[in-house]
Amino acid sequence: MNKTLGGVASGTSLTAKMAGVVERMARAGHPGLDQLTPEEAKAAYEKGAGVLEVPKPELARIEDFTIAARDGAALPARLYAPSSATLPALIYFHGGGFTVGNIRTHDTLCRVLSAKSGCAVISVDYRLAPAHRFPTASNDAWDAFAFVAKEGARLGIDAGRLAVGGDSAGGTLAAVCAILARDAGLPLSLQLLIYPGTAAHQDTDSHRRFADGPLLTKALIDYFFGQYVRTPADRDDWRFAPLLADDVDGVAPAWIGLAECDPVVDEGIAYADKLRAAGVPVELEIYRGVIHEFLKMGRAIPEALQAQDDAARALHEALRP
Repeated sequence: MNKTLGGVASGTSLTAKMAGVVERMARAGHPGLDQLTPEEAKAAYEKGAGVLEVPKPELARIEDFTIAARDGAALPARLYAPSSATLPALIYFHGGGFTVGNIRTHDTLCRVLSAKSGCAVISVDYRLAPAHRFPTASNDAWDAFAFVAKEGARLGIDAGRLAVGGDSAGGTLAAVCAILARDAGLPLSLQLLIYPGTAAHQDTDSHRRFADGPLLTKALIDYFFGQYVRTPADRDDWRFAPLLADDVDGVAPAWIGLAECDPVVDEGIAYADKLRAAGVPVELEIYRGVIHEFLKMGRAIPEALQAQDDAARALHEALRP
């Protein structure tokens, strides 16, 4: 029997297993990330990142390297591949509100996507707020994508078969890269958007319904964006809010995976609608009764395993020869 918890709207229930995870989180009594300094939040997020994840798949290739950003900074990156063959690749950007998260926090997820899809995955450690505010993350993401598109052969990557993807803030960055790839004429086969942020302001019905969470609360979103944006005007830049892009005609097809009990679910649906209205093929999956960040809870949440399988299938189908 599903349970309804605080922050979940009437008629919208968490699955029993999801409710159990939320209850265990509450009993643990850890302070919200928004109650910590940014450095403390980074450490706390990393400490908890792997608690509910599946065992790490073994892969034939795992290689660390760096990518030069436009200002000369060296961006850490990690390549995952299930074989030593030349493979198509997903360039992946982690979530964390542009403030927390790194390659390590999303290591298991990237391994899973590579193992299940048969594709390489390149995880990018773009620079984080508050030391690096908007638009640094977007610039770093694009610089990384452009590097792989132009230099992929050096990494054993088929640069003619690329996807871009990410979860939460990383999904925002992936959507931005898809628009920039179209404008630059670089080949892109798929944008894989996992509960992405796409709106300038958090004023949808789902933001109101789930203002108190579970997990992703209004206070936490405000905290993240308060670290990231320089001025309120940044919110009106389409690189912060892809829903504001003048047009998305001709961007890569999209696979969009959303959580039903998530503040950003409405803006994810709105972005799917924007893409479809422009004639872009979209596959939209809404996983019922689960919350933001569920994709990294495969040890406890069956829907996470399903979403991982669905995302990997979309990658395989989009990137096969």
